[in-house]
Amino acid sequence: MTTTRMRPAAIQLTPAAQARIAALMADAPAGAIGVKLSTPRRGCSGLAYSADYVSIADPLDERIETPGGLFFVDGGSVLYLIGSTMDWQEDDFTAGFVFENPNAKGSCGCGESFTV
Repeated sequence: MTTTRMRPAAIQLTPAAQARIAALMADAPAGAIGVKLSTPRRGCSGLAYSADYVSIADPLDERIETPGGLFFVDGGSVLYLIGSTMDWQEDDFTAGFVFENPNAKGSCGCGESFTV
């Protein structure tokens, strides 16, 4: 008999990040099924974090169910993000997702991009 065990998600979402995803999905454009995180090549360090609405589920993407909606991690980005934590932080002047990524070996001065 073969047993299958649940594998942990590639990235952990804090309660604040989950709440932000719920807020995004509450105001999502028609046809959006979730929010997707990817790491496109850009910035001075090579890779950047990018979150966008997604309307079609890619079978290669990691799928994480949150209380407020689906969260996807781009299949090509998973290796750069394994073990990461994603948080939502805001203060009087800025607001955004913040990443604690154990795979990042460095980042640019502005914090917009990272290298592995």
